Amino acid sequence: MEAAARRRQHPGAAGGPGLQPGSSFLQARHSSVKADKAAGTAPFHLDLWFYFTLQNWVLDFGRPIAMIDSFELLYYYDEYLGHSMWYIPFFLILFMYFSGCFTPTKAESSVPGAALLLVGPSGLYYWYLVTEGQIFILFIFTSFAMLALVLHQKRKRLFLDSNGLFLFYSFALTLLLVALWVAWLWNDPVLRKKYPGVIYVPEPWAFYTLHVSSRH
Repeated sequence: MEAAARRRQHPGAAGGPGLQPGSSFLQARHSSVKADKAAGTAPFHLDLWFYFTLQNWVLDFGRPIAMIDSFELLYYYDEYLGHSMWYIPFFLILFMYFSGCFTPTKAESSVPGAALLLVGPSGLYYWYLVTEGQIFILFIFTSFAMLALVLHQKRKRLFLDSNGLFLFYSFALTLLLVALWVAWLWNDPVLRKKYPGVIYVPEPWAFYTLHVSSRH
C-alpha cells in the first residue's frame, strides 16, 4: 500500500523522470515541423523583382519624355553627370544584394516559373541600359565580379538561391543581347563613324535616328 501511495504522489516516476502524458507526441510533432522547414526552399521575391523591373522601365523611359524640347543643363545632367550619379550606385547595390543570395542547401538553388517569366523583361531592360547609357565597361566589370563571387562561394559549398539565380540569368541574357546587337551592326559604316572607339556598342536611339526616322 505504501508503494501504491508513492506512485500516486509521483505519477511520472513509472515512465521516467518528468515524463508527462502526450509529451512524446509534442516532441515528435515539433521535430517534424523543423524537418519541414529545413526541407523547404527559399521563397522567390516575386513582388520585389516585379516592381523593380516595372519601375526600371517606367522611370527610364519616362525620363526622356519628361525632358522634351528642355534646357541644356538637363541634357548635360542626363548624358554625363546623371550617368555617374545613377549607374554606379545602381550596379553597386545590385552586387551587394547579389552577395547575400547564397544558401548552403543545394535544393534551394532553383528558379521558379515566375522568375523565368521575368528574366526576359529584366534582361532586355539591362540591355537597353548598357547600350543607351554607354556603360558596357561598368556592366561587364559587375558581371565578372558576380561570376568571381559565385566561383568563390562554390568552394565553400554555398549556392545561389532563386533570387541570385534570377539576377545572374538576367545579366547573362543581357550579355547575350549586347553581343548580338554589336554583331548585327558591326559593319555599319555610319555607326562606325559615330562610335570610333575601341569599344563599339551603338546606342539604340542613334540607330533609330540614323536608319529608321531618316527614312520617313
